[in-house]
Amino acid sequence: MSNIQNKSDVILIGAGVMSATLGSLLKELAPEWEIKVFEKLANAGEESTNEWNNAGTGHSALCELNYTSEKSDGSIDISKAIKINEQFQVSRQFWSYLVNSNLIRNPQDFIKPIPHMSLVQGEKNVTFLKKRFKALSNNPLFQGMEFSDDHEKLTEWIPLIMEGRTLNEPIAATKIDSGTDVNFGALTRMLFEHLKSKNVEINYKHSVEDIKRTSDGLWELKVWNMDTGNIERHTAKFVFIGGGGGSLPLLQKTGIPESKHIGGFPVSGLFMVCNNPEVVAQHHAKVYGKAKVGAPPMSVPHLDTRYIDNKKTLLFGPFAGFSPKFLKTGSNFDLIGSVKTNNVLTMLAAGVKEMALTKYLIQQVMLSNEKRMEELREFIPNAQSEDWGIVVAGQRVQVIKDTEAGGKGTLQFGTEVISAADGSIAALLGASPGASTAVHVMLEVLEKCFPQHFEEWESKIIEMIPSYGVSLVENPELFQEIYTSTAQTLGLSEKELVYS
Repeated sequence: MSNIQNKSDVILIGAGVMSATLGSLLKELAPEWEIKVFEKLANAGEESTNEWNNAGTGHSALCELNYTSEKSDGSIDISKAIKINEQFQVSRQFWSYLVNSNLIRNPQDFIKPIPHMSLVQGEKNVTFLKKRFKALSNNPLFQGMEFSDDHEKLTEWIPLIMEGRTLNEPIAATKIDSGTDVNFGALTRMLFEHLKSKNVEINYKHSVEDIKRTSDGLWELKVWNMDTGNIERHTAKFVFIGGGGGSLPLLQKTGIPESKHIGGFPVSGLFMVCNNPEVVAQHHAKVYGKAKVGAPPMSVPHLDTRYIDNKKTLLFGPFAGFSPKFLKTGSNFDLIGSVKTNNVLTMLAAGVKEMALTKYLIQQVMLSNEKRMEELREFIPNAQSEDWGIVVAGQRVQVIKDTEAGGKGTLQFGTEVISAADGSIAALLGASPGASTAVHVMLEVLEKCFPQHFEEWESKIIEMIPSYGVSLVENPELFQEIYTSTAQTLGLSEKELVYS
């Protein structure tokens, strides 16, 4: 067993979309910095980032009903939808910069235009969707959205969903053609190829076993080289933990105060995948429904046109489940191993609070194939069992923390950056909207961890992301300009946006 000692400026743990994005930003802002990446799997983007492990939706709140809530006075709160849409525009701008700079090529290999739709049934839900449509369509970020409760129009939009449907209750949908399908696995592989060409050292089959602070203020990583069996020691001034579900256990090893009183709740998922090309050809949209009463936000059912390996396919789900693993390739001891003296009360409080969620997950685990087909038939009445198979999706670890609003042991459903007070180490925890907002989130990491560099970096950041520091919803002309230019660069049609 040898102990190899290595120093660098930045270490990125995990070869997913977050590390790929942060590395790509840093190489533009500080090209002279030495960056190393450690990934325990054999390739980039194999866990949550992999195209079969997520929904591939360019999350911009065009169709996701859980980003717009109904207030007590009956009005619709669209503030979260605006926030997520603006964050996705930041990603589009950075990807466009990379394409225009010839740092990545062939954007059609990772992003394609696809209509985003919301679909509801029942008088109450139709009323909600109509109010949501009015609130969003008056906003410059959502112009081009259409609403219909007309059966003929809906049959034109979603023939597969409308065929064979008994129309015994109201049904309505919104449609906006400016949505996207994003292959985050393909994008991540492109970004790591780019980083490799910029002399970033990418180490696959290297597992980070421990992280500790050295006497001179650096972070030392104990890394197991899985090919040779050697233990290596690597030090860096800054470490980013971007290991998906595996980030929490590594964050806990750092011992920083910010890592205390935080837990994780793992949720697994399944998608049904259509293996009949004739059925796949009849549907062209991402159609999001409404989560059932008692179901968590990540379980919103949706029927998605996807492009994977340049092949059109159709997925339905997700079906939630429970596994104690924090990663798809993780250990059954991940959950119990994450319980520490500083977070045990937080975890227990969450357990008491989330009994309904636990019951829901158990019910989902127990679903038979025929029960899953019944749920699919709520979307596609004529669905045939022989046309559909199952694919196991990625693991998601939802953050549990103590909050003012929710009290002790509150389950969080977003993404969260946890960083040391001195900015020397940061970790990304949480799930949706995740990859879609990677550029925004990694800029947040840079702002938190490198405030001393921001004055010199700002002009370059604005070159890469022209809307940086500006509210697009308050500057509709800038939004139109940015939207049109990014659509052109990324090969997306801009004809859908009709401005008044």
